[in-house]
Amino acid sequence: MQPNTAKGGDIRLKNASVAEEVALYYGFKPARAPAVNRDDLHQAKILRAGERRLVDEKTIVIRPEEQIAILRLYEENNWHKEPQPIFLFFEGKFPGAAEHKNPRTFRRVRLDILGSSKSVCEAIIIKTAIEILIEEGFENLYVDINSIGDKESFHCFNKDLGAYLRKRAGELHGVCREKLKFDPLEALNCENQKCQGVFGEAPKSISYLNEPSRKHFMEVLEFLESTGIPYRVNDQLVSNHEMACHTIFEVKSLNDETEQNRALPLASGFRSNGLSKKVGWSRDIASIGIALLYKGNGKNKKNLRFKKPKIYFVQIGFEAKLKSLKIIEMLRKIKVPLLQALSRDKLSAQLATAENLKIPYTIIMGQKEAVENNVIIRDMSNRSQEVVKIEELPAYLKKLGI
Repeated sequence: MQPNTAKGGDIRLKNASVAEEVALYYGFKPARAPAVNRDDLHQAKILRAGERRLVDEKTIVIRPEEQIAILRLYEENNWHKEPQPIFLFFEGKFPGAAEHKNPRTFRRVRLDILGSSKSVCEAIIIKTAIEILIEEGFENLYVDINSIGDKESFHCFNKDLGAYLRKRAGELHGVCREKLKFDPLEALNCENQKCQGVFGEAPKSISYLNEPSRKHFMEVLEFLESTGIPYRVNDQLVSNHEMACHTIFEVKSLNDETEQNRALPLASGFRSNGLSKKVGWSRDIASIGIALLYKGNGKNKKNLRFKKPKIYFVQIGFEAKLKSLKIIEMLRKIKVPLLQALSRDKLSAQLATAENLKIPYTIIMGQKEAVENNVIIRDMSNRSQEVVKIEELPAYLKKLGI
């Protein structure tokens, strides 16, 4: 849905969904899903050579043609000239793409962040997806997560995995042996108990991560821990390596698990840093996306007026980033919107952005504040500032009339 800007800079949305409202508070902008064209489909066909075959149709898959169409949208709009990263929210079917499930029964949402390779982007996109699902009535959510690292890390892992599985091919059932002819990763999708015993001793992708890839993955896990999101490192979680790199993840509910079957994902996503050049664009576009596919809880859509933010959140240092998502969620629950640039590190750049946007107040958190569970509230008109405990922040903002 395309938003309309109301008087005073507020955003008005007609028939806004629960997902759209949550996404707005986390900085995502509603966008019309780009139509998938013939060239997108052609490029997707090439990429599918690396996609898991015999994939369960109930499993959420970020379709290559949709991913390519979003990158094309980025290029056509010259978004590389805008402040990075770009946060996008899509709802519904992409025109020209194959349908996943019955759109009357299932809701489909996509969140994408383009223009940043920072680990905080994984944290933002996973946190937003989980809050959407919670608002839609899902409980006992957790994240299955894995990393295949960068190109160098993945090449070493895939080579050793293939050698190991071919050596033990006689212990695998027929379908998995067929998959091995195409790609060792495809076999890891099998739930056959006989095969699972072989996979348990197979090489793990996280053991092959080089230092930059390991650091990136550990930061993502730290973000999940800091926000209280339960997670499980699942070394059999893989994706189309022609599209994906580094982090791969799924959001599931414990309520959907049985002794016989694992829970199907409610959302799945991955980082995709090198795809743009593979499909012919001149520049690399670091990106991360997640697709949600779930049965709606019957909540009606509503007309939404999203107030122009009066707060810009500024953070300095990794410890402050770790606590930032808790603050954003705290303010979302009391309907206080804010702007943020969690992928940026420099204080001066963040404050300059707040001034350029004429935001009246900034919430500042540095290393000291993060340790002491405080924030600094700065009045941008006169530079006066006050230290406030995080738990007292909602009451303080109410006193300011925000």
